[in-house]
Amino acid sequence: MRRRHNTKVKIIAAVLVACFSASYFFGWKDDVMRKIVYPLQYDYMVRQYAYENHIDPALVAAVILVESKFDQSASSHRGASGLMQIMPQTGKWIAEKMGMENFQPAQLNDVQTNIRMGTWYLAYLLKEYDGNKVLALAAYNAGRGHVDSWMEEYGWDKNFEKVEEIPFTETREYVRIVLLNERQYKKLYNF
Repeated sequence: MRRRHNTKVKIIAAVLVACFSASYFFGWKDDVMRKIVYPLQYDYMVRQYAYENHIDPALVAAVILVESKFDQSASSHRGASGLMQIMPQTGKWIAEKMGMENFQPAQLNDVQTNIRMGTWYLAYLLKEYDGNKVLALAAYNAGRGHVDSWMEEYGWDKNFEKVEEIPFTETREYVRIVLLNERQYKKLYNF
C-alpha cells in the first residue's frame, strides 16, 4: 500500500513540476516576444490616442511596428517620416482636419505628434471604410485613391476581406503582417 502511495505522490510531483516548467517557459517566451519581436515603446501614448480615437491600441502598435519598428527617426525614400510614417502632404491634410494650426512637416518627427496624427488618420480610415480593417490598412499603405479605384474596378464593397485579392504585392503583404501583428499585440499586452 505504501508503495502505491509513493507512486501517486511521485506522479503528482512530476505533473506539478511539468506544469510549473511549462508555465515558466511560456511566461519566459512571452517576455522574449515582448522585448524582441513585438516591442511596445510609447505604450502610454499608443493607448491614450487609440482610446481617444475609439480604435484598438493593438492595431496602432501593429501599424507602428510595420511602419518603423518603433524607430522615431525612421523615414522612407518617398518622404514619409516618424513612427507611423506619415507623408508631409498627408500630415498637412490631417493637421487641417484635426484643427492643428501652424503645422510644419518637421513636426512628424515628434513622437507624440506622430502617434496622435497617425492614430487619428487610422481611425478616420476605419470610419471611411465602415470599420473594415483590410480596406483601412490598404488605404493607409497605398492611399485612399488606390483603394477607392480597386473597389470600383473589382466591385469590392465595404465588407471586403480577401487580402489575397489586393493587387499591390507590397500592400497585400502589409495588410497581412499588420493583422498578424495586431493579434500578437492583443495576446501579449492584453489590449
